[in-house]
Amino acid sequence: MNPTDLVNNLWVLLAGLLVFLMTIAVGFLEVGELGEALSFSLFKTTLFTGLALVVMAVVGFNTAFAPTWHGILGNPFYAPGAFLGGFSSASVNPVTDVWWSVRSTGLTTGVYFLFETAFAAVTLALVGVVFFRKVKLAAIVGYSTVYFVLIWNLPAAWIWNPSGWLARMGMVDFAGGLVVHGAAGAAGLGVLYQVWREERARGAREAVPVPIRMSPGWFTLGLLLLWLGWFGFNPGSVLQFNDEAVVVVLTTFLAAAVAMVSLLAATPLLLRQKADLLTAGNGVLMGLIVITPLAGFVSPGSAIVLGALCGPVFVLGEWFFGRFKWFTDPVGLLPGHLLGGLFGVSMIAVFAQRAFASQSVSTAIPNGLLFGGGWAAVHQLGLEELGIAVVVVVVFALSFATAALLARAMHGITEPVAG
Repeated sequence: MNPTDLVNNLWVLLAGLLVFLMTIAVGFLEVGELGEALSFSLFKTTLFTGLALVVMAVVGFNTAFAPTWHGILGNPFYAPGAFLGGFSSASVNPVTDVWWSVRSTGLTTGVYFLFETAFAAVTLALVGVVFFRKVKLAAIVGYSTVYFVLIWNLPAAWIWNPSGWLARMGMVDFAGGLVVHGAAGAAGLGVLYQVWREERARGAREAVPVPIRMSPGWFTLGLLLLWLGWFGFNPGSVLQFNDEAVVVVLTTFLAAAVAMVSLLAATPLLLRQKADLLTAGNGVLMGLIVITPLAGFVSPGSAIVLGALCGPVFVLGEWFFGRFKWFTDPVGLLPGHLLGGLFGVSMIAVFAQRAFASQSVSTAIPNGLLFGGGWAAVHQLGLEELGIAVVVVVVFALSFATAALLARAMHGITEPVAG
């Protein structure tokens, strides 16, 4: 392995480990918002981490990232095959052989597998914030298995796999505004709908509430670990250790900091409420979510503007989703990850600059509307919105169908909330 490839592999391996850290950090954040008694949050995110490694190694990595069948789903039988080649290195060696779609970076199959599996794990952790203690453990395991084979994998195969149908059309999503955050929100909404069907069948007129019980220490720890993990999430998605990775560090962290200030200002101005630790944390997370699909395409200046927009967008999201009484979402999956992710993806066609486009992704992306992109930017906006519409609808449908089938098999996926 030449020195450049060695550095790239080390960089992405370390980035992947930081992303794995985020899955457990979601558990800390959930405990911080819902109370220390909710230790199930930590068990749940630990479970997601292990299941992701197993299922993705067996088949999920291939269904997302192997050459696709007609741009839809990766070939599950592509080398190295089940369990990353099993007991043989005769065909593709995961330790030394470069994965087909990232040859320009020199990333080996094993490193690329770990990096993308970490993304799959943390995405399910985001979906899982709506499970609370309502969903049975067996249903969580069953849902997770389907999730790592199909539900997460379809958007990844369509957008991040260069042979995917949306990727071939020219849609981009740098580090997962849609593949991770938007899709997590759509999947969570599918689970919430099945939970509501079961609660309504028991006579409930609105969702059984799960109140916020802040534990500031746990919340701050979870926030800190997620912010640190995003160092791997966005800069690692460059897939190379180069100047562009440093730019992505700047855009990511600037957007998060400005978004925190924006929400701290918007809360008393727009809601007439006092800002607090929860407000600051939600601002940081909203900034990180919104910049995720754009981080490799925009300047630090644009990241600051995007961060400033995050406060009003989050306030609008909380108002809109708070009007619905058939689900409870105290951790903010929908106003944060769903709305924030979709907003960020939509802004690609507005703020992108070719001069800042990552070398690890398509360089055909045009300048955004604010930077002279013209009709090419309008066309790019159409592609991004097409991807949003298809992914949200398909992921919601698959998620609800999975939850409904599990409910039929186990006489419901929910059980009464204890305590």
